[in-house]
Amino acid sequence: MTDLRPAPVVASGATTPALALHDVRRSYGRGAGTVTALDGVSLEVPARTWTAVMGPSGSGKSTLLHVAAGLERADQGQVWLAGHDLTRASDQMLTRLRRSEIGFCFQSFNLMGALTAAQNVALPLRLGGRHVDKARVREVLASVGLADRARHRPRELSGGQQQRVAIARALVTEPAVLFADEPTGALDTASARSVLTMLRNLVDQRGQTIAMVTHDPAAAARADTVVFLADGRIVDRLERPDAATVAARLAALEG
Repeated sequence: MTDLRPAPVVASGATTPALALHDVRRSYGRGAGTVTALDGVSLEVPARTWTAVMGPSGSGKSTLLHVAAGLERADQGQVWLAGHDLTRASDQMLTRLRRSEIGFCFQSFNLMGALTAAQNVALPLRLGGRHVDKARVREVLASVGLADRARHRPRELSGGQQQRVAIARALVTEPAVLFADEPTGALDTASARSVLTMLRNLVDQRGQTIAMVTHDPAAAARADTVVFLADGRIVDRLERPDAATVAARLAALEG
């Protein structure tokens, strides 16, 4: 049964976070082979902000993103997204939330080569059985700087432009949270910088909430907050970070 309780109450004057994890635990395997990926993680991502997650390989970054986005279920704890308790939601409800409240952007663009940019962006609407509003598709493409590329197919676009199409596709349903997993990992420096600037503008100008996993200190430094994981636990965080400080903190954890 779907949990219909309201999201947890926050302090007076505070804003209910777009995403909140409370004492979340997630393990894989059994017995002596058990691997603990998340070990009591609590994290809040305020609405209209950008949070980056960093950590050494195997620290639990991707698992955190997957659990937060409802792609995997937590073994213990709670995950709240846009007022919904994902840990108690039915599979049917999770599917609906992924189509309406959650946007995904990965290192691999995962665009359909036979479709134009506009058709790729409209795909989540079609798959969700929703009316395809062409004006909305044009609006989202314009928001990522591709108003003049609507009829182009992926092979006719640069890597950075393809990633922008992928981000537009994630935004077309107006998600509460955009989850980005290494969104600049496959891009050259100039393209990565352009995509990061566009993400920053989405937060500052359009109020989008972003949760991003990255290994790149320069990418993390564009976020409002950087959270560091090690052995499945949050061990550090930076507010209004700069790339040098982020790199130093990450190096300390990897060392």
